[in-house]
Amino acid sequence: MVRSGDDIRRRELAAFLRSRRERITPEQVGLPSAGRRRTPGLRREEVAQLAGVGVTWYTWLEQGRDIHASEQVLHAVAGTLRLDPHERNHLFTLAGVPEPKVEEECKAVPPTIHAILDKLEPYPAAVHNARTDILAYNSAYDWLLDVDSLPFEERNTMLQCFTNPKWQARVSDWSDGLSRSVAQFRASMAEHVAEPSWKSLVKRLRKESPAFEALWSQHEVQPVRNRTKRFTHPEAGLLSFEYTHLWFGPQSEIRVSTYIPSDEATAEKLRNRERR
Repeated sequence: MVRSGDDIRRRELAAFLRSRRERITPEQVGLPSAGRRRTPGLRREEVAQLAGVGVTWYTWLEQGRDIHASEQVLHAVAGTLRLDPHERNHLFTLAGVPEPKVEEECKAVPPTIHAILDKLEPYPAAVHNARTDILAYNSAYDWLLDVDSLPFEERNTMLQCFTNPKWQARVSDWSDGLSRSVAQFRASMAEHVAEPSWKSLVKRLRKESPAFEALWSQHEVQPVRNRTKRFTHPEAGLLSFEYTHLWFGPQSEIRVSTYIPSDEATAEKLRNRERR
């Protein structure tokens, strides 16, 4: 049987909702764990209750049935499942509802983290998820990589590293780190292989970047590590940093990446920028 585009979209929506529901523990939303569960994460009825929608309706939505979901209901489900702006827009697209205005502030990043990013000035710092989306950043990080010039939906470091010549020009020795970046991305994707947002990013990278396609086919994996990284700024010249990843919690895939000068010349250039 040949499936229509709407059938495929609803199946993708069902799989996406299940994957998002299964990653949230009852404790994260203030519910008792109620002992051992047959499947990870929240139950369907718990999501429905927290979102304020009918259990039957939500079950049908997660089963990929042909039902209409309003913008208001989708916002409630997105909030309950703690979707970041990229995931939220993906949900609306799969549900066939006009996408809401993209939020510039990511709800996955609490105000306390934004305050920390500001206090780290003049050192660059940013928040990323496992998919390498840039969720938040301070002005020093924007000065380093000109993130503000990128459309919100394009703020992904893997995408920029492999498809944006301007980004590549700012990352010194960028080609030397490509294999490591792909290996780290593949290792992170092990927990997300069925998720549409990950699959669509890989599909786009394989199509637009021969370098990514070649490295992806090697199936190398390695964990994310702290390293030294060099940049070439159009005004400040060569900059060298020790960058460190700090995760939000033991089970979190969202991390703060900080860039601390590895030499005095870099530190002085950052101080000069702050004085201007």
